[in-house]
Amino acid sequence: MTDLGGLKRLIDRSAPGSYTFAHTFPTGTHAMWLYYWLASAGIDPFNDVRTVVVPPPQMVMNMRIGNMSGFCVGEPWNARAINDRIGFTAATSQDIWPEHPEKVLGTRRDWVERNPNTARALVAALMEAQRWIAASPENTRETARLLARRGWLNTKEQYLTGRMLGEYDNGLGRRWQDAHPMRFWAGGEVSFPWLSDGMWFLTQFRCWGVLKQAPDYLAVASRINRIDVWQAAAQAVGGISAPAARMRSSTLMDGTVWNGSDPEGYARHFSIQRKGA
Repeated sequence: MTDLGGLKRLIDRSAPGSYTFAHTFPTGTHAMWLYYWLASAGIDPFNDVRTVVVPPPQMVMNMRIGNMSGFCVGEPWNARAINDRIGFTAATSQDIWPEHPEKVLGTRRDWVERNPNTARALVAALMEAQRWIAASPENTRETARLLARRGWLNTKEQYLTGRMLGEYDNGLGRRWQDAHPMRFWAGGEVSFPWLSDGMWFLTQFRCWGVLKQAPDYLAVASRINRIDVWQAAAQAVGGISAPAARMRSSTLMDGTVWNGSDPEGYARHFSIQRKGA
C-alpha cells in the first residue's frame, strides 16, 4: 500500500482501529492535516483507525517497533524514516493544502499590549530572518546546518536541506522539485496572518468536535491574528507591501474552495464529522 486509495481499501477489509496513525497534538496542524487527508478518502480518523499523540522525536522509533502504521509530523522525522528504510512519504502537507500556513509566533495578548515596541521588534526580527533564509539557496542550506546542530534538532543536515529547498524523495524511488515548496518570504507575504487561515482551523476544530458550539469565527480570528502588529513590523523592516485583503482563497486536495465565507456551513458540510461535534 503506497497511496491513499490503497489505504482505504486496506482499512475497509480490516476491523475498526486495526491501524494506528500518530500526530503531534490534538489541536495542532499535523492533526488537522492527518484528519483531512484520511477523511478525504472516506476514512474516519476516530472510528476506522486509531489516532494518537506522539512527540516528534519519538515518531520514527515508534514506527520502527510497530506501534503505529503512519504519522504526520514536520521534518526531519519524515526524511529520517525514509533514510532508515522504515517508511515513505505518502503525501506532503502541500498536497493537502498548497501554500498552507505552518508554525506561529504566539504570545499573550496582555504582553503585546504592555510591550508594543518589543512585540513589533520581535516580529520584525523574524521577518528579517525569513528574508535572509529565502535570499539564496546557500542561506537556506546554512539555516539547515544551524538547525541540525546538537543544541537544536540534533540530526543530520541532509535530513533538513532537501525539503527546505523543495527537493523531495518519497522513499519509493520518486524524486522531484515540488511545485509548492516550503516558503519563507515571497515578498514578506508568507508571514501575513490571513484571517481566513485562522478561521479555517476553527472550522476543523468544529468538524472534529474540539468546539462544541459554533464560534464567532471572524471575531476570534481577528483577535488572534494580529494584522496590526504584523503591519507595524513590516513598516519597520521596510520593503514589504501588505496584502490589500484580509482573506484569501485556497483550494484543498478534495477540490473544496475555502475563502472565509460561511465558515459554519463549511465546517458542517464535511461528510465525516466526529460524533457529538
